[in-house]
Amino acid sequence: MDEKYIKQMKNTNRIFISCIVMVLLASCSIQKKIAKEAKHDILNDSNFAAAHIGIALYDVAANKFVYNYQGEKYFIPASNTKIMTCYAAMKYLGDSLVGLRYVDKGNGTIEVEANGDPTFLHPDFKNQPVFAFLKSKQNILLTDNNWKEKGWGYGWAWDDYNSDYMAERSVMPVYGNTAPFNAEGKTVVRFFQKNVIGNNEQKSFNIKREIASNRFIVTASARKFTASDIPFYTAEKNLIANLLIDTLKTKVEQEHFKLDRLPDVVKIHSQPTDSLLKIMMHRSDNFFAEQSLLMISNERLGVMSNEKIIDTLLKTDYKDLPQKPKWVDGSGLSRYNLISPQDFVAVLGKMKSEFEWNRITTILPTGNEGTLAGLYKNYAGKIYAKTGTLSNNVALSGFITTNKRHQYIFSVMVNNHQASASSIRHAIENFIGSVIEKY
Repeated sequence: MDEKYIKQMKNTNRIFISCIVMVLLASCSIQKKIAKEAKHDILNDSNFAAAHIGIALYDVAANKFVYNYQGEKYFIPASNTKIMTCYAAMKYLGDSLVGLRYVDKGNGTIEVEANGDPTFLHPDFKNQPVFAFLKSKQNILLTDNNWKEKGWGYGWAWDDYNSDYMAERSVMPVYGNTAPFNAEGKTVVRFFQKNVIGNNEQKSFNIKREIASNRFIVTASARKFTASDIPFYTAEKNLIANLLIDTLKTKVEQEHFKLDRLPDVVKIHSQPTDSLLKIMMHRSDNFFAEQSLLMISNERLGVMSNEKIIDTLLKTDYKDLPQKPKWVDGSGLSRYNLISPQDFVAVLGKMKSEFEWNRITTILPTGNEGTLAGLYKNYAGKIYAKTGTLSNNVALSGFITTNKRHQYIFSVMVNNHQASASSIRHAIENFIGSVIEKY
């Protein structure tokens, strides 16, 4: 072989090896620098001293983690749980929500199977095609045969029942399953006004619903009452039928029969699916998340059961997650949920690979938007993420695009802190901001 050719090949190999070494060194350097940022902004911060911390940062183009600190460990994810629900809803609920299924029995009578759609008569949705359809019927037979759940989720804090963020779940939600009261103590849902007990004419008062009934008790208070959405008790016998009768002014009967999904079963669609998911993720709406998971269950399994649909999803769509989650509800209200940062990175990665980026960025809030309001003000369009907060627990998972046009998927989870949630959020903001600025 020509000696000159051999010499050229050796030089080429040296250059190639040098390039690989430089790339590896640069990669190691970035990892070390990010680790240093994490230590400065989070790990060495006294606010995190007693906390359990997990951080996972994944380089999409390089297909690898560039930083991992306890990312394989389990954490209470709070509302980051909605990421699990959101991905499944994007995949299985189609372009528009199924409001109900029905069979026309003739003479103005229909048999109806509700689908758990939370948008029915909800104030966020002015267009109400399901309401318009039902109002045109003379006799509605509503089955609850597909309902296999309870109003509250597994592990929810029972004494939060009067708070608007813990509306009960049901087979056919109405008004978001809350009774909105104005500042004068009057409810706009006329059906419940007769159940308001006490004097709301006094200067300052409070209204609290009894725990297992729809009696709303007015008591004197040192504070002036402000408008409030109080969840109503969904297990009251024939409540859905009575609410529908009051609203539709037509005959409604709640029965228990199986609506066979034969070709003559007709679907009535309500809202674009992403219009629901956007509110769910921007506002971190627990009720929308819970009902979304139940709608997925009804579509895939024919019944509404959290336990059954979660088991199904963990055995199918989520079977390859790095760590098998303990997943019990759709919203993250339960502290029984245990999910790792690496799991959230994996779910977000699936979301990115299966759906259009424009769809994802419409559903997730960006800087200074939704639950990120007041945070990441300089990074609108560079971060799309979901927050999570329960007392002593803060989480943030999502996507970032850096100033150097690198895209990362990240998850930061902090459990058992005793500092203010605000100080934890701002420390995480400093870390994520540093990554966006420098890497």
